Amino acid sequence: MANIFKQTIAQVQIASKILKLKPTTVKKLSTPQRILNKKIVLSLDNGKKKLVEVYRVQFNNARGPFKGGIRFHPNANIAEVKTLALLMAIKCAVVNIPMGGGKGGAKIDPKKLSVAEVERLSRAWVGAFKNNLGPDLDVPAPDVYTTPQIMDWMVDEYSKLVGKKSLAMITGKSLGNGGSAGRETATAQGGFYILSELAKKIKLQPKKSTVVIQGFGNAGYHVAQLMYKAGYKIIGLSDSQGGIVDLRGLGMNPENVMLSKREHGKIHSCYCTGSVCDCQNYKHISNQELLELPADILVLAALENQVNKSNVKKIKAKIILELANGGLNPDVDEILEKNKVMILPDVLANAGGVTVSYFEWLQNKKNQHWTEKEVFVKLKKIMVASFNDMCRIIKKHRVTPRTAAYILGIERIVKAMNQK
Repeated sequence: MANIFKQTIAQVQIASKILKLKPTTVKKLSTPQRILNKKIVLSLDNGKKKLVEVYRVQFNNARGPFKGGIRFHPNANIAEVKTLALLMAIKCAVVNIPMGGGKGGAKIDPKKLSVAEVERLSRAWVGAFKNNLGPDLDVPAPDVYTTPQIMDWMVDEYSKLVGKKSLAMITGKSLGNGGSAGRETATAQGGFYILSELAKKIKLQPKKSTVVIQGFGNAGYHVAQLMYKAGYKIIGLSDSQGGIVDLRGLGMNPENVMLSKREHGKIHSCYCTGSVCDCQNYKHISNQELLELPADILVLAALENQVNKSNVKKIKAKIILELANGGLNPDVDEILEKNKVMILPDVLANAGGVTVSYFEWLQNKKNQHWTEKEVFVKLKKIMVASFNDMCRIIKKHRVTPRTAAYILGIERIVKAMNQK
């Protein structure tokens, strides 16, 4: 992750050079405003105490309250959290929502804790940082291994500590506790909206277009469903253990693949519809092989650095939708550009999640509740406008989509910084 922080800073510097920013401004953009690093004492069910390292990085609040998730993970560290906080600041500015960048963590494996211990950890995390949190100061959200239930405990704890109900201090809550409709599918929905806008621009016909999707978790599964319903032919799907390829190129229903995955614990090498399975026209495929399939669209919805200098020349897709943070190593952007591959970069492609988090914050502040239809109408408007803003910058500066997105976000952040 330290390497990813350097890569992200390098992207900031490329965009800053095009914008002709002063070195002092670039340094301010690249430096967190505050790094909070504490140790909390967690009471275990057996009566023992455990010391847990907890973090919160607040990167830039020129455009609004810090915004970003909290991850409970044994490998959580400051370098990782710092990178993600910077990316969040840029991402919020790219989609033009009035929030800054933040990220938090606890260095612990929640899978080894009981439900009661996770609750105590969640409440202790809020207690450690309560003076630095709040609806108009810093608004966390779920991330790796944190859930709506954990957000519910956190908002309850914060409300107790400040002496009043304060739903807007955190997002990603359960629907019954001030959460927003559409949050579960927001990342996929946002990515699908910009892909659809690109398809319109280049006259791409979904029913004649093939797709491979790496990653079959929340974002990958939901984007697969959206693309299938739109008529795209999904010829390859994979999770962390490999995947399945359609040898005839006719396409698969992701719902059937998910049902099979739930039954077998991984994506099955045969395509099953009910009790009937086709093992002749479908076969197992590795993640690496999936990336190199001849398809029109490649969706990256798994881990970072999946397409890098070692495999970039084998990529045959003409459009890459980067739903995962850092799915593409930025070093390969120019190679892909030369090969006429259109990249929809992560800072825009997966910003649907934070946009709907912003909507949740807004609903809580106004004491409103929007329907899923209302949420998605508002989300589409923001994603399409941001995509068109990025395209305008690509044309103006003749840069890659990633650089254009960074220019868009940084320009907005700097403007806000100058007005403070």
